Parts: sequence; C-alpha cells; structure tokens
Amino acid sequence: MYDIIIVGAGPAGLTAALYARRANKSVLLLESKSYGGQIINAHLVENYPGVDSISGFDLATNMYNQAIDKGAEIKYETVVNINKNLEVTTNKDTYKGKAIILATGAQNRKLNLPNETEFIGKGVSYCATCDGNFYKGKDVAIVGGGNTALEDALYLSDIANKVYLVHRRDTFRGEDKYIEEINNRSNIEILTNSVVESINGTNLLESITLNDNRTINVSALFVAVGQEPKNEIFKDVIEIDEKGYIETKDGVHTNVEHIYVAGDCRNKSLKQLTTAVSDGSIAATMAIKEM
Repeated sequence: MYDIIIVGAGPAGLTAALYARRANKSVLLLESKSYGGQIINAHLVENYPGVDSISGFDLATNMYNQAIDKGAEIKYETVVNINKNLEVTTNKDTYKGKAIILATGAQNRKLNLPNETEFIGKGVSYCATCDGNFYKGKDVAIVGGGNTALEDALYLSDIANKVYLVHRRDTFRGEDKYIEEINNRSNIEILTNSVVESINGTNLLESITLNDNRTINVSALFVAVGQEPKNEIFKDVIEIDEKGYIETKDGVHTNVEHIYVAGDCRNKSLKQLTTAVSDGSIAATMAIKEM
C-alpha cells in the first residue's frame, strides 16, 4: 500500500512525487522507459524560470534526483491497467494506493523520415517556443496545417530570417485569423500540397527536400503535426476526449475520486514544461488534501 502512486516519471510526475514526499507521503513512481519524459531529448532548455540555460537531460536528472533523494520509490514497469479501487497493475505486479496521479505525457507525432530521430536537437524540433530562439536570424521550416503550426509560424517569423510553412494539403485546418496574419508577414512563404521527403545534413540539419524534388536550405525543421497521448489503457475507467486526452473537472481531477491527472496527457491549451510542473504540484497537493 502506497499513499500515492504516480504513473509516469516526466516533469509532471517527478514534481508530484517531490510535493508528496515533502508532505511525508509514501510515493511509488511507475515508469515504462526512462525518467524525464520528452524534455530529456531537448538539447537546451532556456524557458524554465530561474534557469538561464540547461540541457533537457540535466534538468530531468536534477528533478529525478530531487524526488528520489526525498524518498520517492521508482520502479521501471509498464502499467497495463488501473481500476476504481485504486489498484495499478503493471507487467510485473499489482500495487494499491490511496490516490493515483496519471502523468503519462504525450509523444509528438513524427514525420517518420529515416533520419528524423538522428537530427532531434540538431535541427529537428517539435517545439517552436522551446527551440525557436536558437535559430535567430536563420531560415527555418515548419510542417503542419493546424492552429499549432500556424501559431508557430507567426512566432518564428519574429525570430527567424525566413519561415517556410509546409503543408501537405491545399487548405489549412487552422483558424482564418492566423492564416490572414500569416499572409501579411513578408518573411513567411507558404508551400501547400508539399510533403517533406528527406532531411539533409551531416552533423546538423542543412536542408530539406520536398515531394516535388525541391530542396530548401534551412537550419531547422519544426514539426507541428500533433501529439499522441498514452491513455488508451485508462479509457474504461476515466473519461477521455475524442483525441485521447484525459478530461478534467478543474485541471487535475478526473471523473473518478482519488484519481488525478497532470501534464501533457490531459486536455489543456498549453503543453509546456512549466505547465507540466504546475500540474504535478497541484495534483499532488489535491491528492494529499483529499486523502
């Protein structure tokens, strides 16, 4: 029996563990892969308050060490089921808690290009607000057709020399107000009916090639084609929206008493490191208060 079982050891889960241990509650972190979540792959993090610049790996490791040093227990097991009795079943065992915090995160959809993973942190990014400033005054490209891609194109146009907005269709899914603003930006070039076929470069990204064999010289490729939450195994227990994100009453409470949610796995407007950490602290505080 644990006071709080946390599923996922990314920033949200690690923050929840830290808050729970500071309240002297027993904590079990369950993680299927490695601690840190998506942030562990970030080359540099420069938008976290109080930290001027740090690698994603170092920041995640600091968070991990802080939670473990405070007494949180971690087991690297894959969660396969939870129930309303607050039992969590993994591929190895079943654990009982007084509260459960789901912090499973979400993974960025990739373009599935052969060397895409190889260039992450070397020109390929899935977060314009995280990494855009590294490409100040340079030419960049962004792929996508929804609001995120359109907002990112506008954001990057204030930083980069030129922004190529690549979309596989001839119309955008995003809101007209963003499209209108993009059309008024002289340094954004829209490339519709276009698909990125290859990422080119040696150690760093140098160019991309499109399906019409056109090669564009860019220093960065920002991929904004959506995210995939990891909530399928919870759908018979808690409410999940049509996109797979966990529904909440007020940000952290699910429809099941004593089951909470934190981080990118929940339905929210801004999925960032700072909001994940915020969710983790609130979820743990509520779990402690309502235990």
